[in-house]
Amino acid sequence: ALYFHSGEREEKCIIEDVPSDTLVIGNYKVQQWDIHEQDFLESAPGLGMFVTVTAPSAEVLMKKLYGPQATFSFTSYMSGEHIICLQSNSTRLMAFAGSKLRIHLDIRVGEHFLDEAVAQAKDKVNDVSFNLEHLLEQIQHISKEQNYGREREENFRKTSEQTNSNILWWAIVQTLILIAVGIWQMKSLKDFFIAKKLV
Repeated sequence: ALYFHSGEREEKCIIEDVPSDTLVIGNYKVQQWDIHEQDFLESAPGLGMFVTVTAPSAEVLMKKLYGPQATFSFTSYMSGEHIICLQSNSTRLMAFAGSKLRIHLDIRVGEHFLDEAVAQAKDKVNDVSFNLEHLLEQIQHISKEQNYGREREENFRKTSEQTNSNILWWAIVQTLILIAVGIWQMKSLKDFFIAKKLV
């Protein structure tokens, strides 16, 4: 969890690296600066937030207006860096929108939270089954994270090998050019000395 300050009409974005087919849950709360109290108010009445989520392919996965405190969620369909942007729905003109906002944001990737009220209402067998399902979902999420990490490591290794290969060929080309220039200079000097009858 984190919090950051933002202008009333300012859009703030964060980047979250998410594997494919993964649930992302975000919670936020907006507090507005009060000049009289010289502090941030616990609630920002009338202020809502536009939440926009963009996939690595630049496709907008979600764009929705929420209240001053809300929970949003989306499921990634491809792995990579997802951009999550928050902007208030203030209708003031930019010149008059001088209020400062504090946004508390908590983003959880791949977690399915246990609903304690539901868990308490079930009997012990169902409770164990419910916890087991939750653990299986977490195992699947960890497996996806590891596969995504392997995929990124493999791409990085291929890029490194390609770069090393390019550097080797560039060094060979430079060496050949230097040898050719040296031979040409020696031949030119020899022809010059013969022409001047110094040899």
